[in-house]
Amino acid sequence: MVKVAVFDDNKPRRELLEMLLNSTAEMECTGAFEDCSHVIHNIVKNIPDVVLMDIDMPNVNGIEGLQLIKKQFPDVKILMQTVFEDDDKIFAAIYAGADGYILKKTPPAKLIDAINEVVSGGAPMTPTVARQVLHLFNNRNKKSATEFNLTDREHEILSMLVHGLSYKMIADKCNVSYSTVNSHITHIYEKLHVRSGTEAVAKAIEQKIV
Repeated sequence: MVKVAVFDDNKPRRELLEMLLNSTAEMECTGAFEDCSHVIHNIVKNIPDVVLMDIDMPNVNGIEGLQLIKKQFPDVKILMQTVFEDDDKIFAAIYAGADGYILKKTPPAKLIDAINEVVSGGAPMTPTVARQVLHLFNNRNKKSATEFNLTDREHEILSMLVHGLSYKMIADKCNVSYSTVNSHITHIYEKLHVRSGTEAVAKAIEQKIV
């Protein structure tokens, strides 16, 4: 059972997300909250596997909530959600340790896929957000993939991660198994000295590895 907590200041949306999660096999909503004013108390009562975090909320916003959760519960996966593809907020969330970044208009089925993806160690990112990310570091110094000892296959898979592809999509494109993709990505993390998919994506773009 995948336990999911929801933080969203829009009550109708919050209730819809709670209903969606509770009606999905092998998922359970452990709580739905209007902001992050009591985020640690909310989390500690029933520690979730994944948090769906609205980025724009009153009082204590999603990025502040993300930082508080990651400080005390580093293993909890956090999927940021927003209406807009805002450059500053995207990177504030990524650098604060977000495990994925998706738009609120993401269809329910894709949202469920993103939750499953992040639980499996992936870094789901809406393709439009991924494209936005690609354009933010155009003036940074480029480092060759060889400087990080990435193989051609690892560089290819890293590029696909940057473009927002899921593990399953990467496996299909490369004609390999899901577990093989997972193994390659573990090696990529080690070589880039990162701990998550979003960190790998941020580093790949910032240093223009892809």
